Amino acid sequence: MTTTIREAAAGRAQQVRQRADRPSQRRGAERAGSRAATRATLTGVQLRAAGDGDTLEFTGHASVTETPYEMYDMFGPYNEVVSAGAFDATLKRVDLDVPLVLGHDQLRRIARTTNGTLDLSVDDDGLAVVARLDPADVDVAYIAPKLRAGLIDEMSFAFRIESGLWSPDYTEFRIDRVDLHRGDVAIVGWGANPHTDAGVRADRQPSSRARALLELAIAR
Repeated sequence: MTTTIREAAAGRAQQVRQRADRPSQRRGAERAGSRAATRATLTGVQLRAAGDGDTLEFTGHASVTETPYEMYDMFGPYNEVVSAGAFDATLKRVDLDVPLVLGHDQLRRIARTTNGTLDLSVDDDGLAVVARLDPADVDVAYIAPKLRAGLIDEMSFAFRIESGLWSPDYTEFRIDRVDLHRGDVAIVGWGANPHTDAGVRADRQPSSRARALLELAIAR
């Protein structure tokens, strides 16, 4: 029988020692062992040659803040929210190392903060991503036509929860601070929450808005 949010919250209230405890066995689907993942649809993707004729530009949001999405822990479903300031501290790291990858595969990196090809920032929507891509890279050549055709239209990111708090009724967990260092932002096939945008384009103008399905993937 499927557990409801209220039923899960009742069990959680009995077992969780304090509201600051992180979700145990956090995952993005009901089945045990599934990844802690949510999703982000990238509709309205554009792909154009950059002004220099040598690079492409990918823009979008890997996370949307202040918007609840459904997750699961050992007790069942709950709503999760990323606070607007959750990225502030991690983005200030001078040694921040985050790659843009395909499918969370660390061998399929197409941009990286440490070599100046990936910029991460926070705007009114959430975690904004701007990446300069090499069309000669085989992974860029692989993903570009799929983005153009709308065959691939979701993103996710991998991170660690550093601070968070359960609501008094244990139906919602708010993530107040994350660590992105040595995590990733990823272009993926499937994920799980409706709220970001992304695009691949040629310039630094604002990206096309997209209906979103955000994927937050906590670092394994």
